[in-house]
Amino acid sequence: MLKSEDSKPTLKTYSLLFNSLLKRFNKLNVCYVYLHSVRSMIKQMKANGVIPDTFVLNMIIKAYSKCLELDEAIKVFREMGLYGCEPNAYSYGYIAKGLCEKGRVNQGFKFLQEMRGKSFVPSASTYVVIICSLSMNRRFEDAIEVLFDMLENSKSPDHLTYKTVLEGLCPEGRADEAFDLLDECKKGDVNMNEKMYKALLRELHYICREGE
Repeated sequence: MLKSEDSKPTLKTYSLLFNSLLKRFNKLNVCYVYLHSVRSMIKQMKANGVIPDTFVLNMIIKAYSKCLELDEAIKVFREMGLYGCEPNAYSYGYIAKGLCEKGRVNQGFKFLQEMRGKSFVPSASTYVVIICSLSMNRRFEDAIEVLFDMLENSKSPDHLTYKTVLEGLCPEGRADEAFDLLDECKKGDVNMNEKMYKALLRELHYICREGE
């Protein structure tokens, strides 16, 4: 038989368990069910004297962020140094995205700025959420800045993201700027094909005409 010490869960065990749980966090109403299990595993891990690494801490941050429990996510983020770990692009990205989804856009934008200051590059999905959140809060200068940063890092916004920024400019009396921005994005985005460009242009003409 195995000795009790040999049968204790290891860091690898918890990594596999957290990873398995996170795969089920696909919808907000579902993730709350599994968040209880995440909290339970965190307590077990501490009780067993298992010190988490960056990978496990990021999965915990991701779990809290996906459930919009951002204060708890930020607490884990701030405590990473206690375990000899440093936040990476994933750590920042999960929180920045979660904060914007929670409606705490200013705080999410600050996390983005901090991560870019460390030369960490967000995922495409994080960029998209932040750009749309800034646009819907009428912070178009910031949204456009992030949009170009995304393009410079070889990541392409989707149709809805472009639409949110461009059509948001029209009611602000910035229609000409919106058309210029679309043309500039077409030059900088290798993935914007003619079909997407024409669709965005058509939608932009319609929105701007409606606002006249």
